[in-house]
Amino acid sequence: MEAKAGDITVPLAVLLKREMSNEKSEKPDLLHGEASQKKKGEDFTLLRAECERTQETGTTSFSVFGLFDGHNGSAAAIYTKEHLLNNVLNAIPPNVSRDEWISALPRALVAGFVKTDKDFTAQARSSGTTVTLVIIDGWVVTVASVGDSRCILESAEGSVYVLSADHRLEVNKEEVDRVTASGGEVARINIAGGASIGPLRCWPGGLCLSRSIGDLDVGEYIVPVPHVKQVKLSNAGGRLVIASDGVWDALSHEKALNCCRGLPAESAAARIVKEAVKPKGLRDDTTCIVVDILPPEKVSPPIKKPGKGGIKYIFRRKSSETLSEEHVDRGCSEPDVVEEMFEDGSAMLSQRLSTDHTTSNIFEPYNCAVCQLEMKPGEGISVHSTAIKPIGIRSPWDGPFLCVSCQEKKEAMEGKSSRNCRSGVPQEI
Repeated sequence: MEAKAGDITVPLAVLLKREMSNEKSEKPDLLHGEASQKKKGEDFTLLRAECERTQETGTTSFSVFGLFDGHNGSAAAIYTKEHLLNNVLNAIPPNVSRDEWISALPRALVAGFVKTDKDFTAQARSSGTTVTLVIIDGWVVTVASVGDSRCILESAEGSVYVLSADHRLEVNKEEVDRVTASGGEVARINIAGGASIGPLRCWPGGLCLSRSIGDLDVGEYIVPVPHVKQVKLSNAGGRLVIASDGVWDALSHEKALNCCRGLPAESAAARIVKEAVKPKGLRDDTTCIVVDILPPEKVSPPIKKPGKGGIKYIFRRKSSETLSEEHVDRGCSEPDVVEEMFEDGSAMLSQRLSTDHTTSNIFEPYNCAVCQLEMKPGEGISVHSTAIKPIGIRSPWDGPFLCVSCQEKKEAMEGKSSRNCRSGVPQEI
C-alpha cells in the first residue's frame, strides 16, 4: 500500500522498540523490606515477590505481602499465614486470562478469608489475628484487610492513599451498628463506681475489633469478611507501607512516610519501626513492610516533596467529573494517577459473593462460593436465601451457592444463629 501525502511512516524497528517498551512497562520492579521489634511474638509476615500463575498464554507472576497481627496467642496468625493465600488462589478458577484473574480476585479474597476462619475455628482454638494481605499484579494493587493493621500508598506524585479499613470499634460507627444488630454488645470496661474506661469492646469476649480471623470465644458477629480495595498505579509507581497497630498507634501516615523518605525499602521499614518505638518504648509487637513499585530498571524510589497531594481515604468511588473538579481546585495540571478499580467493605456475604456481568462467567456456577466444594444442581443453597438446607434444583443465575456448612457460617455471621459465648475476659490486641 502506498503512503498518502501527509502520512508519516514509522520504521519497523521503531515500532518493535515501542512494543517491547510497552510490554516491559506492564511489569514494574518491586523492592521490598521488612522490620520488626517483638514484645509478645504474635506478629507474622508473608513476603513472596514471585508467585507463578499458569495461564493458557504461559506462566506469569504476581507478588504477595501479608501482615498478621495475632492476639490471645499466635496460633491464628500462624495458621492464617500458612493457609490464607492457598484458600484465596483456590477460589479463582483455573485457565482464566490475566484480566479475568484480577477481576475475580476481590470475590476470591472474601471466600479465602471466610474459609480460613471457618477451618481454623473448627479446631476449637480461641486466638485471633488481624490480616492485611496485599497482592500486586503488574501495576494493579489489591488490598484485603480485617482488623487494625493498615496499608497506605504514596504515589510517585506524592499523593497518599489509604487502601485498608480500620475495624476498631472505637473509630468505626458502622461496625458498631452491625455488631449490635447481630446480637453483640459494644461497651467499655466498667469499673467500681460505674465509670467506664478504655476503648469500645465487643462483649462477650472484650475484643476491640469488629473483624478478624479466629476469635472463637468472642462470637460469630466478629466476622472475617475483609474490606477489599483494588487500584491501578501509573507506570511512575509508588511506595506501599504495610504496618501493624504498633506503628500506627505512634505515627501518623505523614510521619511514617516522611521519616523514611528517600531510603530504600529495607532501611525505610527499619526507620519507621524505630520512630514508632522511640516515644514510649516497645509496648507492642511493631512490624512494618515497605514495598517500592518502580518503573523497570529504576533501583531507588523517587524523592518526593512531603505532603504534596494530601491523604485520600478512597473508600468511595469518585466519578471522573468529580476527580477533574478536585484537580482543578488543587491547581493540578494532570488527573490523579491512581485509578480506583474496585472497593467493597460490606460484611454481608450475599453482597460480597455476588457477581456482575464482568465476572459472572468466570466462576463455576454450582461450586460452593466459599469452600469450593463441587456440588450438583440442587445441592447448594443460594447465597441470597435464608434457608439452611437445599430446596431443589436451581438455575445458575440463582447463585452463587453455598454448601450447608458454609450457609450455616453465613447465618451465624449475620446474627441469625450466633453461638453462645461465655467468655467475659477482655482480649489483648
